[in-house]
Amino acid sequence: MIVLATDFGTGPYTAQLQSIFAQYLPGTPVITLFDDLPRWDIKSSAYLLPAYTGGFPAESVFVVVVDPGVGSDRHGIVAQIDGHWFVGPDNGVFEILIRRSQLTRCWFLDDKHGHISASFHGRDVFAPAAADIALGHLPGDDTSVEPTRYGDWPEELYQCVYVDHFGNVLTGVRANGVSHQSTIVIKDQSIPYARTFSDVAIGESFWYENSNGLIEIAVNQGKANELPGVNIGSHFDLL
Repeated sequence: MIVLATDFGTGPYTAQLQSIFAQYLPGTPVITLFDDLPRWDIKSSAYLLPAYTGGFPAESVFVVVVDPGVGSDRHGIVAQIDGHWFVGPDNGVFEILIRRSQLTRCWFLDDKHGHISASFHGRDVFAPAAADIALGHLPGDDTSVEPTRYGDWPEELYQCVYVDHFGNVLTGVRANGVSHQSTIVIKDQSIPYARTFSDVAIGESFWYENSNGLIEIAVNQGKANELPGVNIGSHFDLL
């Protein structure tokens, strides 16, 4: 199985990745997990990925492209992380996955697939490499490499990292271990905990543990990202 997670949005780019897999891997499922990761926002994406990649079959190959440094001297990388494969730029997008893993091995990509566009490594480097892995052509060098690490990033990111279709705002904080008595304080607003939408009045804001284990800010039948100052990149406190 191939799984795509990108910041490409609507347009031709996701389809161009899919066309690579149709050529190399006809009949193999290709699933788009995200095509709306926060644009150019490597750090937010890094905290989202661990919450959303765990439920896929073993040996799934994830192509992750949030790559504002495309065409620079940053490496492309293949990472084998707890039974899954990840292909993308070595720019920190896999930092939290690697940090929380039990077993990780990494290899740099060698850009061996012919013409390489300076601006679209997702199509020309990462998708072909992912297809090779899905076909069983694993990295040939037994010596793995150490990816670029971001040790100054916190264990939990007290920041808004994603807005979904409903206007719910996901954070980079895992909910387990956070007291339900805690209140989110963000931009002079206090947002209490509730278990689910129907536990609060229509139009009322709350935070809850979402279905993937992250703290999420929501408004019952409304849009949390329309609350003053609540959007991707906003920092908050838990009191």
